[in-house]
Amino acid sequence: MKDKIGHFIELKKITDPRGNLTVAQGLEDVPFEIRRAYWVYDVPGGECRGGHAHRRCRTLLVALSGSFHVTLDNGQRRETYLLNHPWQGLIVETGVWRTLDDFSSGAVCLSLASEPFEEEDYIRDYDEFLRSVK
Repeated sequence: MKDKIGHFIELKKITDPRGNLTVAQGLEDVPFEIRRAYWVYDVPGGECRGGHAHRRCRTLLVALSGSFHVTLDNGQRRETYLLNHPWQGLIVETGVWRTLDDFSSGAVCLSLASEPFEEEDYIRDYDEFLRSVK
């Protein structure tokens, strides 16, 4: 939906009695070239991750295990998404503040990023973020 801040994409789910497989290839399954992958896990109860926006980097977030919520904020609206399927990813575009919370026990969040890590790409102050989107 165009009026949503983020949007889900379905990744290929190959079902097999020996165990399922999901694939995420850049520019094919994911709408950008994947230049960095990282994952967040062992998040203590009540803790949050994220708390930033990117100037250039696009991201695909996937709950590889367990579940968590992602709240996206474009400076005008906030929307919260539940991630709990390893074959479904949430696209987070540039200029969107993201916060991840409510991690279940054993949750693992995979992040596929369009850019390598560059500290200058991060907006870590919410007031600065609001100024940048105005």
